[in-house]
Amino acid sequence: MDRGKIIAIITGIISIAIAIAYLVIVQLLDFRGEMIPAPVSFLMSGKF
Repeated sequence: MDRGKIIAIITGIISIAIAIAYLVIVQLLDFRGEMIPAPVSFLMSGKF
């Protein structure tokens, strides 16, 4: 195999690994449940 073909295969493997990692991270974040916003009364009280 020539050098260009090997680099293309390695790049493709890295790309697929990044895509799978992204999908796993998205699924883990989605599994946590619905995001609930902070209560408005706490934000309006002026206490930090």
